[in-house]
Amino acid sequence: MPPSATTPSAPPSLADRIEDLLPQTQCTKCGYPACRPYAEAIADGRAAYNQCPPGGAEGIARLAQLLEQPLLPLNPANGRAQPRLLAVIDEQACIGCTLCIQACPVDAIVGAAKQMHTVVDDLCTGCELCVAPCPVDCIAMEDATPGRTGWQAWSQQQANAARARHDWRSIRLQRDKAENDARLAAKAATKLKEVAAAETGTPEQQAEQARKKAIIQAALERARLKKLQAEQEQTPKP
Repeated sequence: MPPSATTPSAPPSLADRIEDLLPQTQCTKCGYPACRPYAEAIADGRAAYNQCPPGGAEGIARLAQLLEQPLLPLNPANGRAQPRLLAVIDEQACIGCTLCIQACPVDAIVGAAKQMHTVVDDLCTGCELCVAPCPVDCIAMEDATPGRTGWQAWSQQQANAARARHDWRSIRLQRDKAENDARLAAKAATKLKEVAAAETGTPEQQAEQARKKAIIQAALERARLKKLQAEQEQTPKP
C-alpha cells in the first residue's frame, strides 16, 4: 500500500448510530450510567428504546425509525418529558465540598475545595446528578426552556458538545486513577525493599517484618491485577 493511502474506517455500528440519536445529557434516567451504555443495551436487545426522558417523543420517534420498530410512548418508569433544566447553586450557602463537581458528568461545575462553586450555564445538561450529593441542599433545578421539551429544548450541537466533555472527563478520570495507582505501587515497592533490607532482630521482630512484607506484597499484587484489568478493559473487543 502506498504511504499516502489510508485504511478505510469501519462503518458505524448499530450502537454508534443509536448513540448519535441520544441527547447526551448523561442523566442516567434510562437506567444506565451514561448514554453510551444505554445505546449498547438497545443494540443488544437488553433495553427498550423508550427510556430516555430528555429525548422526549421526538427522540423515541428517531430511534423507532432507525430500529424499524413501532412507535412507543415514553416509559413513565424512567420519568417524564419536561423542559430542559439548569442547575443553580446558592453561592451563599455553598460550603465548597466539591461533591457536585465530582458528580457532574460533563464538567459543567467549577470551583475548588472550600471555595464557592458555580455552574457554567451553557455547559449544564440538566441531568440533576449534582443535587443529591449536596450536603447543604444549595442546588436547585430551574426550567431553562419553558414550554419546550425533548429535542425542541436541546440541539444536536449541544448534544455533541456534551458527549465530547463526558468522554474527555472519562479519559481524565481513568488517567488520574492510573497515575495514582502507579504512585501507590511505587511507594509500596520502596517500602518492601526497606523491610527486606532491615536487620533481623529478635524472633518477634522477625515475625513483624514478615507480616509487613506479606501485607506489602499483597498490596503490590492487587495493584498489578488492577493494572492488568484496566489494560484489558481498554483493549478493543474483536
